[in-house]
Amino acid sequence: MAKEKRDKVVLAYSGGLDTSVAVKWLQVEHGLDVIACCVDVGQNDNLEIARKKALQIGAVKAVVVDARERFCRDYLTPAIMANAVYEGRYVHSTSLNRPMISEVLVEVARKEGATFFSHGATAKGNDQVRFEVSVRALAPEMQVVAVAREWGIKGITRDMEIDYAKKHGIPVDATKKSPYSVDISFWGKSTECGLLEDPWNEPPDEAYNWVTRIEKAPDKPEYVVVGFEKGVPVSVDGRKMKLMNLISKLNDLGAKHGVGYTDMVENRLVGIKSRETYEAPGATVILCAHRELENLVLTRDAQHFKTGVEQRFSELIYDGLWFSELRRYLQAFIEATQEKVTGKVRLKLYKGSCVAVGRQSPFSQYSQKMSTYDTGDMFDHTAAEGFIKLWGLPHQVDAQVMQNAAKNKKK
Repeated sequence: MAKEKRDKVVLAYSGGLDTSVAVKWLQVEHGLDVIACCVDVGQNDNLEIARKKALQIGAVKAVVVDARERFCRDYLTPAIMANAVYEGRYVHSTSLNRPMISEVLVEVARKEGATFFSHGATAKGNDQVRFEVSVRALAPEMQVVAVAREWGIKGITRDMEIDYAKKHGIPVDATKKSPYSVDISFWGKSTECGLLEDPWNEPPDEAYNWVTRIEKAPDKPEYVVVGFEKGVPVSVDGRKMKLMNLISKLNDLGAKHGVGYTDMVENRLVGIKSRETYEAPGATVILCAHRELENLVLTRDAQHFKTGVEQRFSELIYDGLWFSELRRYLQAFIEATQEKVTGKVRLKLYKGSCVAVGRQSPFSQYSQKMSTYDTGDMFDHTAAEGFIKLWGLPHQVDAQVMQNAAKNKKK
């Protein structure tokens, strides 16, 4: 008798607790053949081990896709140009790799003839939105199976997942004593759950993966020069590098000096506040340098207007709307502003701080002869009086009108 043909589901697979449990759950609860898809976005994990683990758990197929250079070109480069930071602090480590993973997921699903896609994101988080909105924007015909959301009426807890894994013989690293949920790409690392769920608790040592604690960082500062061409970082200390290698180099350097660790309570898209820690040493150094170079080369109006565009662009990333029409339009404007963002920035790394201490560009708008208070000043001081009178004229006229109105009222 021929074996009954089952529908296929492509699962965004990392090898962690959530997705390892999901492999078995999709088989048992939905009767689906699982294709585990591991997407390499620079998480420095041995994804071949994760691939074999998925097969061991019961996936009918497991694939690893190296998307590192594509991630840099199509996602990180626009984010750098946009100085993309959510709520002034979060540099979009996870929120940028989710649409990248979704794009690969759709490609694999179409190649394998899968009609379902799945993920292990929690029903209380942002990632479920990012995965599902992205996949539907790219493949509206695909159906979603959200494992954590469908597990039960009140959802699934980390402890429940650990118990399920033990019951089905699924090897996982998480324990009830150390239940942290971690997501990593070379743009950054996020950590949540466990002791971090109480915002009063200081992050313990195990919540630090990359960045050296400030008190353990070197007592001497270190300087680094980051070079840019049209908004894209291309060199470190004069040495040309691919963006992927440049980020890794600055990750190591920044982490050594305690740079790029963020402990924040953020406003999630789903309406709750969450406390997470983020480690993004390389991203922190790059974004600091990029902003400083823009300060040097962009005109006042262009820089001020771009700041508002950047905020909206960053919100679209966080909210899972990477594939939206608006994001494409905003990116086109942002890319146009980068024509002059070429030059280099010297930064000082010390005890958790990253400070620009030097900037150079062939397109610099800065004129020492205009700005100096010393001899050689070329600024026309006599022009200031007339400028001030004209600039303040509307306000002066308004004040006079109000004074006259007050006098007439007393009569």
